[in-house]
Amino acid sequence: MKELKTNGITFIDAVPGGDGSWYYGLSFDQGDLYEAEEIFKDGREVRGREFCLISFPEGEVFRPLQKRTGAYPAEAVYENGKIWFPEADFPAGLIRIFAFDCESHETETAAEIPLSAVKDCYNLQLHVRPLCLSRQGGADGLFEIVWPEKAAFPLDPHESFFLRDGGKLYFNRWDEEGEGDGYRYWEETVVRDLKGNILEVLPGDVRLMPDGEIWHLG
Repeated sequence: MKELKTNGITFIDAVPGGDGSWYYGLSFDQGDLYEAEEIFKDGREVRGREFCLISFPEGEVFRPLQKRTGAYPAEAVYENGKIWFPEADFPAGLIRIFAFDCESHETETAAEIPLSAVKDCYNLQLHVRPLCLSRQGGADGLFEIVWPEKAAFPLDPHESFFLRDGGKLYFNRWDEEGEGDGYRYWEETVVRDLKGNILEVLPGDVRLMPDGEIWHLG
């Protein structure tokens, strides 16, 4: 058994967009990013968050950022040889986008966005193909791309964004009808453009595979 020193992080996941050779881990002592934002707005201290990257199969642990009071990193993604992840720095009023180079193991600040650019941090996360920062489902009920380009439109409350492929945005949507023995529940994939127009609705799910191919499970 290989022992990894993760500073108390007990759950890791493969970095989306990669080939399975990198994993990331986050601590959840104060919940997710949105919950940390609520703590800060209530005037309480955000103690920071542990964040690590782990190479596979070596099991080497990297800490691109040190845990800092008031700063809260979020989930990572992989694109073009780098692992990208956002961090909300509540006292500074900034969202920073960091890039960790998988070869040199160096970390740089790729962008800084005013925290005021988003209504809240609800479901604020990075996606790839191409790289973008999105949020959805907060107080205003909008889906937004807030960086590097901008887009915003309302969603069905049962929809959640999970994949971008160029100008196509993929959302999972669940539906239900009936009661008792006649009750029916199903999920489908809604494909929209950057203006929110529905391009098609697919039965079942869509998955992005490690080689970049998209599989439809219908």
